[in-house]
Amino acid sequence: MTSAVFAPGAASPRAIIMSMDAPLSNLPAQLRPFVRDGRITALPSRRTVRLLLLDEVAQAFEPGRRYGEAAVNEILRALCDDHATLRRYLVDEELMSRTPDGTYWRSGGTVLVD
Repeated sequence: MTSAVFAPGAASPRAIIMSMDAPLSNLPAQLRPFVRDGRITALPSRRTVRLLLLDEVAQAFEPGRRYGEAAVNEILRALCDDHATLRRYLVDEELMSRTPDGTYWRSGGTVLVD
């Protein structure tokens, strides 16, 4: 199993999940049928709607930070039972990138600026 990869002083996946202010809340109307109680219950079949949902999911990952596969799985598991499919979609749609050794980083999506 690949060990987690974090920058020095970076928060753990559990801390990231706990700090997410009501993940997947305040969603646009077209995404609400796919989310219940802050968790994804189904993935949209229409690509445009799926991309909107994946962009929301990508917000759980800090731009510029590297994550081991176990850390990515832990974060995605908090949002969806089918974390493997969610992870695959994030990579396929280029919202996350992956090295052959299982290191991930956010490579796309909306970046919120304070």
